Order: sequence, then C-alpha cells, then structure tokens
Amino acid sequence: MKKLLVFFAAGCLGALANSLAVWLFGKYGITTGLGVSIAPSLSPAWLYPRIVWGGIWGLLFILPMLQTKPIIKGTILSLFPTIIQLFVVFPYKADKGIAGLELGLYTPLFVVFFNWVWGVVAALTIRFAR
Repeated sequence: MKKLLVFFAAGCLGALANSLAVWLFGKYGITTGLGVSIAPSLSPAWLYPRIVWGGIWGLLFILPMLQTKPIIKGTILSLFPTIIQLFVVFPYKADKGIAGLELGLYTPLFVVFFNWVWGVVAALTIRFAR
C-alpha cells in the first residue's frame, strides 16, 4: 500500500511539473511561436484533473522494470499517457483530430516532451522517496 501511495503522489508531482511546463510554454509563446495552439491559463479547473490523472498514471510505476534506471523507466512509462492523449483524447474527447494535428503540426512533439517531463519527475520523486 505504501508503494502505491508513493507512486500516486509521484505521479501527481510529475503532473504538476508537466502542467507548469505546458503553461509556461504557452505563457512565453513557445508553443504558439511554433504554430501550436496550446496556451492554457493556470486555473484550478485546468490543473486539478491533470494532477489527479497524473497520479493515476503514476500507478504504472508498479511495473517491475528498470528499477535501477529511473529516468529510462520514466521515459518509457511517459509513452502510455502520450499515446492516450494523441490517439484518444485529442481525436475523440477534444475533437482536435488524430494526434491533435488541428492544434498544429508540432503538437505530437510537444505532447511527447510534456509527458516526458511528467515521467522523469515522477521517477525521480519515487527514487528520492526511498
């Protein structure tokens, strides 16, 4: 049970880091400068579900692989929410096309990067919690 709580909390912290990265990239015009329409406002309504889902995704860290290589494990596990974002959320929930391409051609690259931030922060949090 303690492990699951640590994984959930680490996922939440990773999601906070991910969300701050998304927000900062939007705030400073990095995404829009590259033709991607991702520039959210930092509000509780936007942040809360992202942190909860980040915690749920953090439960993937229970998988027994690469225990001694947290950054690689975080990178690999970050591909799971990336795939769901690109091929379920964007096309079916947000109506932004496959891989969110209606938001801009580089949308998939930003999603991979932002979710990588989640995975690495979550993995390092777990590592430091031990």
